[in-house]
Amino acid sequence: MVNRAMNIIVTNYDENWPELFKKEASHIQEILKNEIVEIHHIGSTAVPNLKAKPIIDIMPTVKNIEVIDRYNEKMKGIGYEPLGEFGIKGRRYFRKGGENRTHQIHIFQFDNKFEIERHLAVRDYLKSHNQEAAAYGELKEQLAIQFPKDIEGYSLGKEEFVEGLEQRALAWLKEKNNKF
Repeated sequence: MVNRAMNIIVTNYDENWPELFKKEASHIQEILKNEIVEIHHIGSTAVPNLKAKPIIDIMPTVKNIEVIDRYNEKMKGIGYEPLGEFGIKGRRYFRKGGENRTHQIHIFQFDNKFEIERHLAVRDYLKSHNQEAAAYGELKEQLAIQFPKDIEGYSLGKEEFVEGLEQRALAWLKEKNNKF
C-alpha cells in the first residue's frame, strides 16, 4: 500500500518557485534526454500570487510513455519515488520528499492532448483570472487548516471547485483559440 500521509501546508506565493522548477527541470532533462519533447511548470506554484502547497508540479511531455519506466532507477537517484500511472491512465507519476513533498512529476506522451491541454489550460486560465485564482487560494488555505494531515479530505474539499475550474479553463481556451 502506498503511504498517502502528507503534511498539508498552503503558503503565499514564493518568488523562488519558477527557479526551483527550472533547476529540477534541468535534472529531469539530464536523465530523460532525447525522450523529452517539452517540460512545463504546472499547478499552483506556476501561477504568480496564487497561494499553494509549496510543491513544484512538473509536466514533461515525452516521445514514448512506455519507455519512461526504464528510467525509474535514475529517477530514484535524484530522490524521486516512481508510482507508475497513479490513477491517471497514460501518465507516469513521480514524487519527491515523502510526507513533506517538494516536487511532483506528471509525465505524459506528447500526443496525450487531453491530459496535457487540461493541465496547461487551468494554469493559463488562473494566470489571467486573478479573482478566480484568489478564490482558489483561499479555499486551499481553509482546507489546509481543516485537514492538516489528511490529503484525501483536502482533495475532496476542493474537488467540486477544481472540476468547475477545469471546465471554465477548457471553455476559455477553446474560445481563445477560436479567435485566431
